[in-house]
Amino acid sequence: MLTSDAVKRFANAAGADLCGIANMERFENAPEQMDPRYIFPHARSAIVIGRRIPRGVYRGIEEGTHWSNYTVFGYNRLNTWFMPKAQYETACFIEDHGWEAVPVYPGVPESQPTGPPLRPGQPGPEVYPQIRIAAVAAGLGEIGWAKVFLSPQFGPRQRLCMILTDAELEPDPLVEPQSICNLCMRCVEDCPGHCIPHISEGKFIEIQIEDNTYRWGDVDMGTCCLTHHGMNKEASPFLA
Repeated sequence: MLTSDAVKRFANAAGADLCGIANMERFENAPEQMDPRYIFPHARSAIVIGRRIPRGVYRGIEEGTHWSNYTVFGYNRLNTWFMPKAQYETACFIEDHGWEAVPVYPGVPESQPTGPPLRPGQPGPEVYPQIRIAAVAAGLGEIGWAKVFLSPQFGPRQRLCMILTDAELEPDPLVEPQSICNLCMRCVEDCPGHCIPHISEGKFIEIQIEDNTYRWGDVDMGTCCLTHHGMNKEASPFLA
């Protein structure tokens, strides 16, 4: 018999630093283009796996001497190499126990073009679940005011991915809203791109999962993206 504990033990042995489980009812309020139930209608559980971002990959940025470490080891390699190994092996472990498992790549739903539906009553391709919200639904943490996923173990330092399965697994309890992010607004003060609204402005995104309401700032993602990629003259060391 496949159990939640067995899946978590295997995922951890395969390299996962975090592993949480959600039932599919927790995605009831998801927009169609982000609803994982359209990817696998028979799914009963969503397993979210996380791998930590080493604290030291930020050091060169903080010292103003070496920017590429974060991109290579904190983002690209984690998303495309280190994390998929644990995700793939865990999916195979589930299928070895007679269930189906769908490893889902953690794409960015807001940036995906949508084509016409192939069948009536369905969203068009591509459906990409919002992985940070999936991690909240799996009980791994919450989304802070800066729209960054926070876990009790690593704060903002993890990358996430998901597996859908028709195995009915015991879901993890949800993290209480604002139990990690205390809305201190330090992120607003420190954001070099001035992308995060202050809570007093009333600009926020809100979602409901079971009895919990989660809320975070409505971040200016265009300016955030430009700043992150070094194209904001106020913040970038690469632009005169």
